[in-house]
Amino acid sequence: MERTLPCGILLKLVPSEFDVYLDMALTMLETIIRCRKENRPCVMIVPVGPTNQYPILAEMVNRLNIPLDHVHFFNMDEYLITPDTAIAEDHSMSFHARMNSEFYSRVRDELNIPVSQRHFPEPGKEAEYDALIEELGGVELCLGGLGINGHIAFNEPPEADDPITAEAFGALGTRVLPISRETRTINAYGYQRGDIRGMPEYCITIGMKQILASRAVYIALNRDWQHGIARHVFGDPVQPQIPASLLQNHPNVRFCTSESIGKGL
Repeated sequence: MERTLPCGILLKLVPSEFDVYLDMALTMLETIIRCRKENRPCVMIVPVGPTNQYPILAEMVNRLNIPLDHVHFFNMDEYLITPDTAIAEDHSMSFHARMNSEFYSRVRDELNIPVSQRHFPEPGKEAEYDALIEELGGVELCLGGLGINGHIAFNEPPEADDPITAEAFGALGTRVLPISRETRTINAYGYQRGDIRGMPEYCITIGMKQILASRAVYIALNRDWQHGIARHVFGDPVQPQIPASLLQNHPNVRFCTSESIGKGL
């Protein structure tokens, strides 16, 4: 079931959590096929969280023999151990490692995205990251999840008394920043068995500018706690303190979630 919310965002409800991942994978596949038919690069901003869509997509690519040589994946963020140093690529929390295990290692070599087209943001190369997206013609599809404080990627919200405007926040590009206490806590709960002390304190994230400039945005809600912040994303005024609320001004946004999480949204 799909319906357009009063804020203008399309909300799709599917029966179960698995169906969220399936819908996400199918949306990616449709975009890949469409760009190939139109003979142009397929540029996507992709998340680590959720990731269960990637094995489904890999299986479909392999079974249908769909080449991915025209696809560019720009990962939206990565953990840093200092403001200047990314987490090791073989670390269990590395988004490089998760992409390799959940997707790249599952696709047949002759069909896979070329290594040179698997992009990750790096400290000190933020401007180059944003420029490459522009050189490729912009982002066809941005996919992601929703943080407990309303962030998209690691675009953490400013404090309530920060004077930054929604327009200025929406113009921020790829950058390094501290991870908020809320994000570190919920991610420690979800991925580190509660080890908040072991959570990285810094990250690099693609900017709201690149997300909002994408031709289409797809946000998956796959955790029960996302219901709470989604209510504010859809119902509160557009504001930098709820970064995802800026999507209310985007012309092509879909949120997808299960019926149990979406009940009451």
